[in-house]
Amino acid sequence: MARPRPFRHLTAAERRIWEAYPTGTPVDLRDGKNDDPAEGHTWGRGREVRAEVLAALLLGMGEEEPGQVPGIRLAGAHVVGDLNLSDAAITSRLHLLGCSIPGIISINDARTRGLRLRRCHIGRLRAGRATIDGLLDLDGSTIENGIRLDNAHITGQFRLSDAVVGAPSGPSRGGGNDDLPGWSQPYNQGRAPEPVTQVAVAVWAGGLTVEGGAFLRGLRTTGGLRFIGAHFNSGLYLEGAILGGTDGHAVYADHMQATSAELGSGFTASGTVRLRGARISGVLSFDRAVLKAPGRVLHLSHMQVDELLLLPSSIEGDINLAYSHIGVLFDRPDSYPGHVHLNGTTYESLRGPAVLTDRLSWVRRDPDGYRPQPYEQLAAYYRRIGHESEARRVLLAKQRARRRTLKFPGRLWGRLLDIVVGYGYRPWLAGLWVTLLLAAGTSVFSHWRPHQIGLDESRSFNAFTYTIDLLAPVSVFEQRGAWEPVGWTQWLANCLIVAGWVLATALIAGGTRVLRPSNTS
Repeated sequence: MARPRPFRHLTAAERRIWEAYPTGTPVDLRDGKNDDPAEGHTWGRGREVRAEVLAALLLGMGEEEPGQVPGIRLAGAHVVGDLNLSDAAITSRLHLLGCSIPGIISINDARTRGLRLRRCHIGRLRAGRATIDGLLDLDGSTIENGIRLDNAHITGQFRLSDAVVGAPSGPSRGGGNDDLPGWSQPYNQGRAPEPVTQVAVAVWAGGLTVEGGAFLRGLRTTGGLRFIGAHFNSGLYLEGAILGGTDGHAVYADHMQATSAELGSGFTASGTVRLRGARISGVLSFDRAVLKAPGRVLHLSHMQVDELLLLPSSIEGDINLAYSHIGVLFDRPDSYPGHVHLNGTTYESLRGPAVLTDRLSWVRRDPDGYRPQPYEQLAAYYRRIGHESEARRVLLAKQRARRRTLKFPGRLWGRLLDIVVGYGYRPWLAGLWVTLLLAAGTSVFSHWRPHQIGLDESRSFNAFTYTIDLLAPVSVFEQRGAWEPVGWTQWLANCLIVAGWVLATALIAGGTRVLRPSNTS
């Protein structure tokens, strides 16, 4: 069959590709001397291939041979122009190796078989809303102006390991219709143009679904990763990736769902890693990661995760874990260099070298001040594993932190409760005070014996029993009404009576705090 008129005059390289297409035979244009795709503009005309020729073959202009699998398998070519396959249904394969493609590869809204663009130098890749039946392989490639994969569906793996991806060089509206030629400024009925802002996003993939694993190991970016609402049904792997040049967020992945997320083993982020509302059914790991941000370095609030490994080799910034549910939290005291938001956070187990003093420092570091829930959650955890004494110390620390938020009368009464009975969590303090006062009273009244009030009957005086009667809020041995202290001992007797009432009130108040049901489940 004769070639269509636009393609009757092919270069030697294009003719080889056209003839190899029906059987999918590889075409290698590399010369072994200058094969760096970044230098593709220096290659000779013998290695130039028009993008429209590749598109024509993939869109059905090429012949097919029965019993063969057609496709383009091309190495070392300099592809001239934009490869536009948007809205197409592509049944043949496209494998490019070490090619220079300075234009745009666009497969928006297309359905295609697996794509392999390995170790290529690409201007930009657009695959919004595309369905890729198989593998999307960009390992080792350089994409200068970013990747768009919003709402795409990849049935196999997504591979971007050892790739280099830059953010778009032109202005963007935060993910608007910049992929549609001529639609950069929407119709606005004569109103002033909308402000255009630069968004430093290297991989824009909100709503992406990847059935196989997403392997982005060793990725280098100038810009962030945007995975809002993405689904990684076999895990997300970013070990060794370096994300730099971001505009605030290194990873923006609110409501992401994944079976696991590995952001460790050399993962480096210069910007916030945000996973607000994420659902991770396995492990979220920051083991040996390097994390740095001027403000909040990790935003992990409202998240659900089975196990969180917060063991970075270096971290700078605040951490937000508020209202998250964590199965196992494995961390270290130095995992939190700044403020920590813990209000509403729940966890089943804590692992790591942190001791009780470290955990108390942990719950005190909320920038919004005192919050009761982090203390109650920590106490509930210690109680659940059978460490009742640690639970009482946590609840005592909670009352002391709360005291600092009260007005002067409340702080004064709280200080008294703390000294006398430790807010009820140290009842032995009351026994110590009673012992000291009882010893003092017994010693004094043994030397300065009170006068008997009624002389019509004979009574024997016992200093120990008399002191107990003074300390008891209600006379037990009827000694207080039968004997009257003399001289300065009257002041001691009055002090013992007041101390008895204070101790009794403190014990009742403290006991009420201990026995009051906690809201923490």
